[in-house]
Amino acid sequence: MSAMPRAESFSLLAGLPEAGDDDITLSTRLLKARAGLVLGAHKRDMIGRVLGLRARDLGVGTVTDYLTSLQRGGESTEWEHFVNAFTINHTAFFREQHHFDSLTKFARACKTPISVWSCAASTGEEAYSIAMTLREAQPATDLRQAVWATDIDTQAIARARAGVYSGDRAEPIPEVLLKRYFQRGQGARTGQVRVKPLLSSLVRFDTFNLCAPAWPSGRMFDAIFCRNVMIYFDKETQVRILDHMATMLRPGGLLFAGHSENFTYLTDKFRLLGQTVYERDKLK
Repeated sequence: MSAMPRAESFSLLAGLPEAGDDDITLSTRLLKARAGLVLGAHKRDMIGRVLGLRARDLGVGTVTDYLTSLQRGGESTEWEHFVNAFTINHTAFFREQHHFDSLTKFARACKTPISVWSCAASTGEEAYSIAMTLREAQPATDLRQAVWATDIDTQAIARARAGVYSGDRAEPIPEVLLKRYFQRGQGARTGQVRVKPLLSSLVRFDTFNLCAPAWPSGRMFDAIFCRNVMIYFDKETQVRILDHMATMLRPGGLLFAGHSENFTYLTDKFRLLGQTVYERDKLK
């Protein structure tokens, strides 16, 4: 995203309702309870800006009034807007290529179709990268919906389902895969690409909160991508999520983590294979 001109930035933020210390404290508590996300004190300015923008957009006089309305609203759709506003959707096609190299090797060694969960799918680039990898590694296999892609951000999931990306977002995709799995836009869509049914049929997108008390039962995966999301949870939440994942990953299955994440000291159910790739322990 390009930086907006300084003058325009001031005009957009002018007149925003201000968030006080109590508002910041309450909003971080609500976000932790609702989504498990932990925002440090260094995020104070960002939190205040987000709250002010939401209060202004809804025509609410103060941030305090907005938070009060949010709490009194029960299970209103505003909770989705509240959580969405604080999620970070930084993703790319084939990000951390070594993970997809490992997945390719793993899939080729399997004699049956494998299934993968992308648990922080954002706008879909990771999930579609996984699907392309599986299709290329197991071309003669009936994969069907091989990838379950979830995210707590409802707006990001809607964009992922649409499967439309700008040309610059598609640059990391090898040309041979781009031709095979994407349509190039024409007319008003020139400069964009759209996922072909051949690829989209392999992926199911859903919204899911990793901090939900109940997880899907009876679902088992051969690999789980959980990259650059655990850093937003406290240690207790991280351990609980990893324990849940261990019950949904087949013994010998792979867990892919982000480049700045280390699960070694959080659980004994996974063993590190190298370069942020873990294996589900066959004995635990």
